[in-house]
Amino acid sequence: MAERSTAAVDVADNSGDEPLAADAVKATADGADIQDGRAADGPMPEKDGERIGAAPAAAPELHSGHKLARRYRLEECVTRVDGFSSWRAMDEKLRRAVGVHLLPADHPRARSVLAAARSSALLGDPRFVQVLDAVEENDLVYVVHEWLPDATELTALLAAGPLEAHEAYQLVSQISQAMAAAHREGLAHLRLTPSAILRTSSGQYRIRGLAVNAALRGITSETPQRADTEAVGALLYAALTQRWPYENDAYGLTGLPKGVGLIAPDQVRAGVHRGLGELAMRALANDGATASRQEPAFTTPEELAKAVAAMPRIRPPEPAFTAPPEYQHTTYQQGSYGRPAPAGMPTTQPVTVVPPPPLQSRTGKVLKWGVAALLIAALGLGSWQLADTLLGRTNQGSSSDTGQTPQPGGADNPKPPEAGKPLKPAHASVIAIGGEDQVKPEDAPRAIDGSAGSGWVTPQYFGHSNFGNLPGRKDGSGIIVDLGSEQNVTGIDLKLSAAGQKLQVLAAPAGASGPDLLSEFSQRLTKADTAKKDFSATLDQPVRTRYVLVHIIDLPSDGEGGYRGGINEIQIRGQGS
Repeated sequence: MAERSTAAVDVADNSGDEPLAADAVKATADGADIQDGRAADGPMPEKDGERIGAAPAAAPELHSGHKLARRYRLEECVTRVDGFSSWRAMDEKLRRAVGVHLLPADHPRARSVLAAARSSALLGDPRFVQVLDAVEENDLVYVVHEWLPDATELTALLAAGPLEAHEAYQLVSQISQAMAAAHREGLAHLRLTPSAILRTSSGQYRIRGLAVNAALRGITSETPQRADTEAVGALLYAALTQRWPYENDAYGLTGLPKGVGLIAPDQVRAGVHRGLGELAMRALANDGATASRQEPAFTTPEELAKAVAAMPRIRPPEPAFTAPPEYQHTTYQQGSYGRPAPAGMPTTQPVTVVPPPPLQSRTGKVLKWGVAALLIAALGLGSWQLADTLLGRTNQGSSSDTGQTPQPGGADNPKPPEAGKPLKPAHASVIAIGGEDQVKPEDAPRAIDGSAGSGWVTPQYFGHSNFGNLPGRKDGSGIIVDLGSEQNVTGIDLKLSAAGQKLQVLAAPAGASGPDLLSEFSQRLTKADTAKKDFSATLDQPVRTRYVLVHIIDLPSDGEGGYRGGINEIQIRGQGS
């Protein structure tokens, strides 16, 4: 199949002009390389058919404090180039930092940028910095994306030195797999530079600028898969050698010597992992390089990802530790105990241990008599308690002999909690934690349909067990069961889709009406704990409520590199109304 530019899938056009995808197919990368107040270090080299369109002269003239859609407050302009500007902003509705790209609505690339941003947002892959909004209003076009304050650019990591083998392996593995997934959906990057790669505090690599950076700068390519594959190879080469694999200096890295062409990484720096170096050469072979062995060059990110997965495992380095001080032998172990020291050697003086004087003074005698009195008192108290216990047992035995039976519910024989009968739920819905979008709301009724063979199952999340650590999902999700009227709830039985989910069961207070926030479920029925596949709890005292929330906090591993969970059936027990 002939390879084509894959910047964006078709996006419906609501303006009445030509479809947005017609312009989107001309731009195959994502927004400007901006994070933590810095811009990308210069343009990418034009290679492999890549074309950069002409840019207009001026970006929109806005100022700090300006609000977009009465929600996004601009705080700091981090770059202004090619007729657009990029800002760090604050989403006042969700109280979080975001990034914003701005350009005039009559900008020749405005429609391509909108189409590329909307197509990138549809991917929803957590390995990419997510596009949150793409809007045209008031003669402006703006694209809102995630802002990762705890992430570090690969540019900064390489400034400190080359990456060790295990870290370089993680880099090429995660980036090649992410780009392979993007190309399967018809999206390319075309501006995959060190400033477009972010490493989070948890060690995950994330890519920003998918389908927006190239659209902003007018970059296109006839062979986008090959261009992105070469870009991943350049990143791996730079990670192994701290050199840029072209003659020009770029991104704070020194280029290769002029006139010698591309040389193998192990010829640039000693100690480079040979297998990773060969992968870099095969990915860069598109630019005329020759691999050190006769394997064919990589032409797609998927080929590179499969080759990385087939490599022998590269173990992480052993943690560094401080060696303990050298053991000092005693004079006895050295064989010099009791011998005269040689001339010139310092002599040690024997230490005389003086025992404490006996308590023969008046104070000492008073202290001894006081301790003796305390011991006698303790013995007497213990004897009295022992006798009282024995007498109590005797009286209890005589009471049973006379036929007196302790009554249930008394202080000595509390009444066991009542299990209750199953209550019929009226409705089930998915809670929106923090007001965010719900997780598969259409599947919520399956959790109360009486069948354990189907239920509400979450999507697959990557990187973090708390729903991928995504904004609005960090506090989990869950099912709200509406009993139809207030009932006395005495217990709950759950059948989960997988064991190992951390959950808790909460209830709304009596008189609550349609609660849909976590803070509105103030009555705790069970504590937060990791549950098995079958979960059951009986309450000590009935709780009066109409709404019960099964709140899932953390998801278990699904064995495929991600996290997934869910609820197959919810049964609530009670005493009725």
